[in-house]
Amino acid sequence: MTLRIIIFSTIEKLYRFWNGKNIIRMLNTYDCETKIFPAKTEIDRIMQYDPDGVLLSNGPGDPEATSTYSLELIRDIIDKNIPIFGICLGHQILALALGGKTKKMSFGHHGANHPVQDLSNKKVQITSMNHGFTVDMETLPSNVKETHRSLFDQSNCGFEVKDKPIFSVQFHPEASPGPQDCYYIFEKFIKTIQSVNKRNSRAKKK
Repeated sequence: MTLRIIIFSTIEKLYRFWNGKNIIRMLNTYDCETKIFPAKTEIDRIMQYDPDGVLLSNGPGDPEATSTYSLELIRDIIDKNIPIFGICLGHQILALALGGKTKKMSFGHHGANHPVQDLSNKKVQITSMNHGFTVDMETLPSNVKETHRSLFDQSNCGFEVKDKPIFSVQFHPEASPGPQDCYYIFEKFIKTIQSVNKRNSRAKKK
């Protein structure tokens, strides 16, 4: 069954200039139909598309400065219990929407060959990054669990919400410096969607 995935551009300029062909290609690999919505989209328009999941895209800049249009909508999506997957700036803005904060890094992470540890299994992945801000895990609520961490400086590189189908990563799983170390992140998103759809289907039959 084809899954309907919204790629939500986290800032208005990103909708005009964003080139995320590899993200779309990865989703198409899992038989996903994708549609891109801009940052100023209202929740009613999102729901008219009836998405199975929402991907919060990467992008440039200070997350607090660039999230003017998107925070309210992301919180509405969270309330709808739709599976959410954030990448890079999408990861940071998702943290803000959940009540957390971000902070500017001394140097930032840029380029390939960044070692990141998956805390669930202690495996190390070689990732691609391009960001100057990081999520402050200490400011997030207790139901948010850290999932990935940089082995360069121990900064946060991923989290998930324990009681909702929501997770995100700071690095770019669609890039291939590993070369395929991080492709499982997309598979996790698809499995999360399928699990939610199955649960919703059972609820309707009752």
